[in-house]
This record gives sequence, C-alpha cells and structure tokens, in this order.
Amino acid sequence: MANSFAKLARSAELSGRLQVSKEPIENPPYDIHKLGDDVLREPARRIGKVDDAVRQLATDMLVSMYAARGIGLAAPQIGVNQQLLVIDLELEDPNSPPLVLINPEITSVGGGLCTYEEGCLSIPGVYLDVVRPSVVDVSYRDAFGRPKRMKADGLMARCIQHEMDHLNGVLFVDRVTDEDKLIEGLNEKGFDRSDVRSIA
Repeated sequence: MANSFAKLARSAELSGRLQVSKEPIENPPYDIHKLGDDVLREPARRIGKVDDAVRQLATDMLVSMYAARGIGLAAPQIGVNQQLLVIDLELEDPNSPPLVLINPEITSVGGGLCTYEEGCLSIPGVYLDVVRPSVVDVSYRDAFGRPKRMKADGLMARCIQHEMDHLNGVLFVDRVTDEDKLIEGLNEKGFDRSDVRSIA
C-alpha cells in the first residue's frame, strides 16, 4: 500500500497535482469536528517536512471535503493540529485541480473590505455575513514542498482567509458583527452562542 501510494505521489508530482476523485463517498476518511469541539480552538503547528504522510493527509482531507460538498477544509477541522488546508472552488469540474496550502502566510491585503455570506463545514447550515479584505497575497508550500506565492481575490481570497482562520483557532462566526443574526442562525441549527469567541 505504501509503495503504491509513493508511485501515485511521484506521478502526481510530475503532473503538478494530487490525483483525487471529486465524487462524494459515503464513508470518508475523516469526520469533521463541529462548533463546540475544543480541537477547533487550538492553534495549528507548522509542518516541518512535506512528505508522503502530508500528501496522504491532504488527499484524505480532499476526499472528506468532497464527501461533505464543501469548498474548503483546514486540518484542525478533522482534529489534526497542522498548518494544512485544501480548497476547491470548482467541485463540478473533475479537471480543475484543488489547491493545497501548507504553512500558508498572508503577506499583504488590499482591495478594500467586502461583506459576503459565509458558511462552514464545522457549523453546518449556518450562513452569516462576514467582513474581510477582498484581495490577499499568500505564500505557502504546495503538496510537494515547493514554495509558492499567489494573489487571490473574490471567493478565493475569502476562502483562503476563512480556512487560515481555522489554523489560529478562529471560526467565521467569531467575526460576525450582527449579534441578532448570529444568535438566530446558531439557535436554528442547535448551536450554542457560548461557543462563539467574538473578535472585537
């Protein structure tokens, strides 16, 4: 099994992408932790070496994300305290490669602030407005340890910021400023306001 994965990893590196089916499966590798679970509040550790174990983790995260029909997932959401996140804004396009960001850092923001509705696989069914910068520059390592930089705007910029928050133990509901909407949204889906750590 390890040897076959190593061969797949070498093949993936040559193509520059992880080979992951986007078809949802019934029993994904990981369950996704929900608001109220302590693991979501722990700062993630940097990854020292990008190896087959990290690529397997990224692959399993993608499979779990696709199973939940999400567009982003951070390692703390599956109980893994590492700075790794995966993003795919093109769930319906099997040929569009997902994005894997290891040890991501936002190096600059711009474009002004933008309000947009967000949701989260860790708080299913809750959708609330969050204000974030509309453009970000990000440095990271890809699934093969190569240093990368990218400028993101629109939904990609928002998704990166949302998932990077998870690496710092922050959830999108912590950034919601409309208290009435927050309480209403949480109560409707059975979540507790006391589990939110509002950011002033």
